[in-house]
Amino acid sequence: MSLLLTRIRNSNIVRKLVHFIVGLATYPGIAIINKLQIEGSEHLESLPPKNVLFVSNHQTYFMDVITLFHIFSAFKWGKTDRLGVPYYFLNPYTRVNYVAAEKTMKSSPMSRLFLLAGGLTVRRTWNEDSKESRSGLDPSDTRKIERSLNNNWIITFPQGTTTPYAPARKGTALIIKHHKPIVIPVVIHGFSRAFTKTGIGWKKTGTQLKVVFKKPLDINFDATAQEITDQLMDAIEQSKQHMPEVLKHEKM
Repeated sequence: MSLLLTRIRNSNIVRKLVHFIVGLATYPGIAIINKLQIEGSEHLESLPPKNVLFVSNHQTYFMDVITLFHIFSAFKWGKTDRLGVPYYFLNPYTRVNYVAAEKTMKSSPMSRLFLLAGGLTVRRTWNEDSKESRSGLDPSDTRKIERSLNNNWIITFPQGTTTPYAPARKGTALIIKHHKPIVIPVVIHGFSRAFTKTGIGWKKTGTQLKVVFKKPLDINFDATAQEITDQLMDAIEQSKQHMPEVLKHEKM
């Protein structure tokens, strides 16, 4: 049964169908009801089809990833820093996976459906509702991510939580040290105001959404995991120096 589910997840036909359904359902909230601004699409040019890691801050469980899927598919159809009419989902870009907590992806029928769009589930030892310390990813999950990097792009959220300025796990840095991917930082704004955290519905209209792709990071792969983690957090603007003063005082 598990082998059958794996084959279904890896089926490109199934993945394209899910991208089409989810893409059309979410397009109005991204591009009509709210307004999406995209910057830095030029950094997607000339990227190889594998061993590319997009590292982003995190504001909602699903809409962050779905919006990146929109952007990648639109870019495949020649659209730079814009979506335009979503005919790009007739042949979407599907060589991309995303990392998500196993518990989250089993929480609802919608999340289980979206898992077929390219989800890589991980068993985190930490979650937003607990006070347990973070100890990174399970070794089998790390191998799963590394295998996917051999074939596709991957989107990951090193903080593993939608809480802004939360500390990052070192698992992402360890994967970078071992696999040496091209690392593209992504910074998103406005999603927590526009959309519900756990679904695809909107809670506020007319919100300015923004997605910024930065140039690939120049990473010293011989640096420590903590040093690489600090570099990632600074690049996605989640380090202490990017934290508003009011939050700095609260966390002290």
